[in-house]
Amino acid sequence: MSYKSNFDIVKTYGSVVQFLRHSCQTKNLMALKLLHAHLLRKSSLFFSPYLHAQLIFCYTTYPCKNNLKTLTSCLKFIHPKNPMPFNVLISEYCRNGFAFYAIKTLSLMHSETVPLDTYALCSSITAASSIQSLDFGKQIHAHVTKLGWLSSVFVGSALIDLYAKRSFVGDAVMLFEELPEKNTVCANGLLSGYGETKLWVQGLEFFRKMPSLDLDYDNYTLLATLRSCAGLSAIELGRQVHAYVVRKFYDLESDVFLQSSLIEMYGKCGSVRNAFQVFGLAGFRVRGRRTRDIVVWTSMLGVYGRNGHYSEVVELFKEMLNEGIKPDGVAFVTVISACGHTGQVDLGIEYFESMTGNFELSPGPEHYSCVVDLLCRAGRLDKAWKLVNEMLPEGEESLSASLWGPLVSACEEHGNIELGKLAAQRALKLEPKNVGIYVMLSNLYARFGKWDELSELRDLMQQRGIKKEAGSSWIELR
Repeated sequence: MSYKSNFDIVKTYGSVVQFLRHSCQTKNLMALKLLHAHLLRKSSLFFSPYLHAQLIFCYTTYPCKNNLKTLTSCLKFIHPKNPMPFNVLISEYCRNGFAFYAIKTLSLMHSETVPLDTYALCSSITAASSIQSLDFGKQIHAHVTKLGWLSSVFVGSALIDLYAKRSFVGDAVMLFEELPEKNTVCANGLLSGYGETKLWVQGLEFFRKMPSLDLDYDNYTLLATLRSCAGLSAIELGRQVHAYVVRKFYDLESDVFLQSSLIEMYGKCGSVRNAFQVFGLAGFRVRGRRTRDIVVWTSMLGVYGRNGHYSEVVELFKEMLNEGIKPDGVAFVTVISACGHTGQVDLGIEYFESMTGNFELSPGPEHYSCVVDLLCRAGRLDKAWKLVNEMLPEGEESLSASLWGPLVSACEEHGNIELGKLAAQRALKLEPKNVGIYVMLSNLYARFGKWDELSELRDLMQQRGIKKEAGSSWIELR
């Protein structure tokens, strides 16, 4: 059926919007232009500001210079003082990843003296948070302050989220204290910033302070707090949060992320038994069987892997496959690594090959790194060397030293000094300041009595300002 015959049924407002969105999703520029012409000739719907905004958005998704004239003609139909179509444009750009266009649209509104409202400001601040430079975000903040929009809790929350995402936690704290009206959303943005910058102690202190500010806890608050507990290995406070979750939220089974956060918190604190208890209660019961989301399965696999329960990782992965759950890339990293620790080389290779053969997943460098480690632990150094070199046509810049590190360590263990030196050289070419590679190469030289080479390596480390940091660990003191 031709496009022209299809336009006979594109008469209502909803059908036009649906057709526009379909044209954007399918990248069909010809259909978009034909619809545009049809609306110009025969439809009174063309004078809708919302449809103009949708047309402009669809045209800007095509990187074509010939569309500039079309965009200009569309803008002429928009009333310059009506903020609604501009708000639609900014929202669409922000939601679809065109942050620069969203910011340019706000600049156009400001230059044309179009009134700015909370919708335009919040969407633009969200777009600014995804750009490397914070300059535009600060300009919006200054403009918001002059216009008095800080009294809006929505704009304030967006600004706090902006500073938190860019790791300017100090600015986020100052802004939070200046807000005349605060709510849980603002507090959650600040908690998220504490977590992203690993200021876990400050995050927990703020969590305790929230009731005194008349701020309630919600799911997002508890998620951020559990991450701080995991970062500090503060299992006692984590248990208290767990108890609060059980008392407060009756639909815990429906919140996959809260379940997985509890599992990961217990796992990072070393309490595998408690993590498995949460896992056992997670999910819904359907016809007598408990169904769990892939996020929960992956969290439990990670807990077993981090705590050295490698046999349990393999068994749980098999159980997940029997339940009909499609594993993701993170699950494959965990199980392939576990196969290396349990000596199940053939099973690990089988799982690796099943990623593309059975689950249509593309292996990444982290999966190849696990396979290399798997082969090295089994003493198959030549095969590991061949596997790494097969990835080189894609470009060495895309690789990391994590592919060569296990090979260097295995060469030390199995006494292959020549292959170890080659692997270390390739790793240091990619990451010249990777301390771990220098340490492994030093151990390799020391084992075989290569004291001259070891002395030269230490001099090189001193020249490059590379120093091995002392190890440390978190403990909880009562």
